[in-house]
Amino acid sequence: MSDLKPALEAVLMVVDEPATEAHLAKVLERTPREVADALRELADEYTVQGRGFELRQVAGGWRYYTRAEHAAAVEAFVLEGQQARLTQAALETLAVVAYRQPVSRSRVSAVRGVNCDGVMRTLLQRGLVEETGAEPETGAILYRTTNYFLERMGLRGLDELPELAPFLPEAEAVEPDSLEGVPSFDPDAPDREDDDDKTEV
Repeated sequence: MSDLKPALEAVLMVVDEPATEAHLAKVLERTPREVADALRELADEYTVQGRGFELRQVAGGWRYYTRAEHAAAVEAFVLEGQQARLTQAALETLAVVAYRQPVSRSRVSAVRGVNCDGVMRTLLQRGLVEETGAEPETGAILYRTTNYFLERMGLRGLDELPELAPFLPEAEAVEPDSLEGVPSFDPDAPDREDDDDKTEV
């Protein structure tokens, strides 16, 4: 395994999406078990050494990530003071899709109480949601989140989404189909309201 770890590091340095254990095993001509063990050992070693990056298993594969405690330094370097974040409207719409998928645009708009067509186009363009067939009754296009969404959120699967109940308001009744009160789960979410939320074009 002495030569496997450096090979894995070299490959993972150039991937643009999480690499699966099966794919890595095929490329490096090793067994999936050997690759899985080596990946976990590498991840543990980086943690013990206190490296500025970590090797994480997300969206069905493995990829390097900056450690959370160094996010501010990376953001300052990459963005240089400019904001490249989703608006509050986009985050809320993405939350509805994530928790109600597969879901139509009209259903998303009904939950949020505003027309979401423009925001949905933005999420599609960014690769966070995708089309997944049509609703049998109405023929409306249905949408779901993508593997890129899981990757950006650092999730292995949708079952790791946080439960909604702890975040729902206690003082007032909340309809079962409503997602009002759902907090933003984007780690880069800005703490502001979207001024264009009412028109959303």
